[in-house]
Amino acid sequence: MRMKRMICGLLCLILALSMAACGSTPAAVTEAVNTPETVAAPPVAEPAAQTVSAPKYVFLFIGDGMSYPQFQAAADYLGAIADEDYEKALPSTKYDTREGAVLDGPVALSFMNFPVAGSAVTYDSCSFAPDSASTATSIATGKKTYSGMINVDESGATPYETIAEKLHAQKGWKVGVISSVNLNHATPAAFYAHQASRNNYYEIGEELVNSGFEYFAGGGLKKVTGNDKDKTSLYDLAEAAGYKVTYTQADAEAVTAADKKVILIDEHLADSDAMDYDMDRKSGEWALSDYVAKGIEVLDNDTGFFMMCEGGKIDWACHANDAGATVTDTLAMADAVQVAVDFAKEHPAETLILVTGDHETGGLTIGFAGTDYDTYLDTLSNQTISYAQFDEQYVKVYKENGTSFEDAMKDVEALFGLKLTGEENDRLVLTEYEVQRLRTAYDLAMSDYNTADYTQEQYVLYGGYNPFSVTVTHILNNKAGVDFTSYSHTGLPVAVFADGVGAEEFGGYYDNTDIYNKLANLLEVK
Repeated sequence: MRMKRMICGLLCLILALSMAACGSTPAAVTEAVNTPETVAAPPVAEPAAQTVSAPKYVFLFIGDGMSYPQFQAAADYLGAIADEDYEKALPSTKYDTREGAVLDGPVALSFMNFPVAGSAVTYDSCSFAPDSASTATSIATGKKTYSGMINVDESGATPYETIAEKLHAQKGWKVGVISSVNLNHATPAAFYAHQASRNNYYEIGEELVNSGFEYFAGGGLKKVTGNDKDKTSLYDLAEAAGYKVTYTQADAEAVTAADKKVILIDEHLADSDAMDYDMDRKSGEWALSDYVAKGIEVLDNDTGFFMMCEGGKIDWACHANDAGATVTDTLAMADAVQVAVDFAKEHPAETLILVTGDHETGGLTIGFAGTDYDTYLDTLSNQTISYAQFDEQYVKVYKENGTSFEDAMKDVEALFGLKLTGEENDRLVLTEYEVQRLRTAYDLAMSDYNTADYTQEQYVLYGGYNPFSVTVTHILNNKAGVDFTSYSHTGLPVAVFADGVGAEEFGGYYDNTDIYNKLANLLEVK
């Protein structure tokens, strides 16, 4: 044993000396074998630090609830419907979409072609499946906090200054905040408010008014006159503070930079005073992209601007397990990003565009047990109405009128494509099992049900949503080859796409607080 150690030691010494002769000796070995006669290798020069120029125009797009499954499903959907030769018939093999054909693949969304892509972990101070308040706080301030808290520490007593506030105060940049949901909802609020509870909507609205930010646009404010409806309207407070508040599309179109500070409330508000789901939006009505375009018009100046745009209803659609609405609202956000990309083409040496999510919602997955290795994303194109509008315009009326299941299914066929009868190879024809699921859900929806009284099985089947509507979308999702695992948020990391000045800083795998840290360092704010 001792002889083996001596031989090993001698071999190591010979190896070290030979490496030294070749000029490639590791530092630890050099130190071990160095003698007074040995000449130490000269120190390796440190690479010169690279100076990254700072952008002057920064766009931050946040898809609420958007992680890899959401934007990949949207891209796959485009790939499925883009091929004119693609027939809505069962494929002949596991991997081909039709006999003798090869799937062309997904159609990349605008931001999926960005030159830099990173990933961010989303956990907060109390959960691996966090909420929008805490995750948006991390993105906006670089700090962790509890779920439900906005820009304050875990005690709720210490406020955190946001990147938007710092740019506004320290650099004189103009700031815009856009959301397809309520402007005092958690994600937009995380760029101007500081509250121990995200549900303090009136107080958040007061902070919106006091922020002095130049541009707010999208959904309406929640709790405009407070919980008890006894406070001064937030819109009146905004006008008193010098904001021009518009409520119609025509008035929004007339807004210019000369108006200085504006709040544009979408004319066609839908569920909970948020903007319509994009699939419910009528031709000619403004989309998220239109508010980005108007925001550029209002904010553009020689000093600089920061714009945060949230695709908030991606999250809402995922909570409801509505894959069709998820896809179309993700595409709507991609369209909004494209407006920023077009602006960047005119200011290539001055613009940075970031696209990320705050967390994933719904546990969306591309793949379903009932379709094995097959997906039929084009099936989702048969859906022409969101679950929310189906609830409001149809299911509500069924209950009032005592509509039969068979008559209700006529609307389901017209609006979602699902059929009680049809050709044998038509994958939109419902199986006996699927029909029974729908009948059971419909009977429950027509009763005086209370979600608080649900059994475990009922909650897993329906969550907190209308039993009939959510079963319709579940079945359509599954026929498309996608599925959800939850009605809540999950702990998946989110993507971070970057393009423009300083984009290279956002590659890698890191904590979501580093989105703020990288941005603050790049923009040199204290």
